[in-house]
Amino acid sequence: MVPLALTMGDPAGIGPEITRAAWARLRQGRPFVLLADPALFPEGRVVASAAEASSVFAEALPILPVKLAAAVVPGQPDSENAAAVIASIERATRLTEAGETAAVVTNPISKATLYGAGFAYPGHTEYLAALTHTRLPVMMLAAPALRVVPITIHVSIRAALDLLTPELIVATSRVTAASLRAHFGIARPRLAMAGLNPHAGEAGAMGDEEGRLIQPAIDRLRAEGIDVSGPWPPDTMFTSRARPQYDVAMCMYHDQALIPLKTLDMDGGVNVTLGLPIIRTSPDHGTAFGIAGQGIADPASLIAAITLAAELAHRKETSRC
Repeated sequence: MVPLALTMGDPAGIGPEITRAAWARLRQGRPFVLLADPALFPEGRVVASAAEASSVFAEALPILPVKLAAAVVPGQPDSENAAAVIASIERATRLTEAGETAAVVTNPISKATLYGAGFAYPGHTEYLAALTHTRLPVMMLAAPALRVVPITIHVSIRAALDLLTPELIVATSRVTAASLRAHFGIARPRLAMAGLNPHAGEAGAMGDEEGRLIQPAIDRLRAEGIDVSGPWPPDTMFTSRARPQYDVAMCMYHDQALIPLKTLDMDGGVNVTLGLPIIRTSPDHGTAFGIAGQGIADPASLIAAITLAAELAHRKETSRC
């Protein structure tokens, strides 16, 4: 099988230890190749190409070397290593674009550390979009119990209100629906559109954005044949009774989407970037510098990200047959 590409993330975070744990748990499954400094992984084996990963994966963690500039101290990020962290992401992307790897799985990065080294992007999603010349990348968080898409992402609440338009809602929903059909095998995705205000505005009494911004977007999407319901009151749409009625919740801002997802399944949540020409997943947590190097980090979310990437890659491969 064509292997997945796993980036190293911030080497001072929990990435190295959850990577080891994920390889130990998944070593009989679809192989992945790690783009990292071999000095951090004594159980690893340097390979000359991604293609070699399959032959060694059951016995050793395959590594395509990306050398770090400075020694790693767990819990102490170093901007001198930022260039290697960025290079790991870029190389994984290029390998996947070329078909040498089947998907990209990204370990957590420290955005602040990268910003200090001149990184010009808000995060992974935007950088991957730039690398692949994608106009509108869409961040979806997926767990067995819930999928969510924040329509505005890494901006303040005040900025989100300025960014939110019917056009953005429509464009994000189109990408989401198309990706659920193409990659998740959902023939007719059901999108639930969240309201912005309490009680979805209470017919304008608590805000007019539902009628002014959200309902026009819903009407346009329905006219295109996309199954959209709402606007839903945000405080009830994530209950156990409500969730079976839709395939993805379209949310107006970051925390409206991520709070319910992480509350329901922090360990099983996976970040999936929709709209890219490649498959990309990531664990739904950060670098956790406070516990790095202590051997207590839970690898469940990275395992879920690798597993989902393998499933999406398999569906993509079999659809070509």
